[in-house]
Amino acid sequence: MGRWSRDEIEQAFEEYQRAALVAGTTGDWNGWADLFTEDATYVEHHYGTMGGREAIRRWITETMSSFPGREMPHFPVEWYVIDEERGWVVCQVWNRMADPGDGSLHQAYNFTLLKYAGHGKWSYEEDVYNPAHFATMVQGWMEARERLDRQTTDG
Repeated sequence: MGRWSRDEIEQAFEEYQRAALVAGTTGDWNGWADLFTEDATYVEHHYGTMGGREAIRRWITETMSSFPGREMPHFPVEWYVIDEERGWVVCQVWNRMADPGDGSLHQAYNFTLLKYAGHGKWSYEEDVYNPAHFATMVQGWMEARERLDRQTTDG
């Protein structure tokens, strides 16, 4: 048996998802960043490795307040697995853009590894994805917005 119960890890993961939804829809990423330990590590293959909660906070706040992050408010988890022995959660997360105005869905996924540290905190996150898929998805979203803008202007 691991250091933490499955229920504890599951509850912490539910809070992580709730905090991401609140952060994505309000633009305030502080509550989400507070779910990491002071010495947490965040590995983001496009942006690099961040060490410490405050570095994670600065990075996520800056990234999600600029384009395209500010247009990406939803992060639904399609599936997850809890490894109770290690205290890890592995999941597939959709990074979903806001509706461009025509009801179309624009999203790309990443695989996330979270390492639980107890007391509702995470000591590690790593996001693995193909940046080309994200670029294609964002391009499609931008094209949808431009079409709608032209229709509004021409219409």
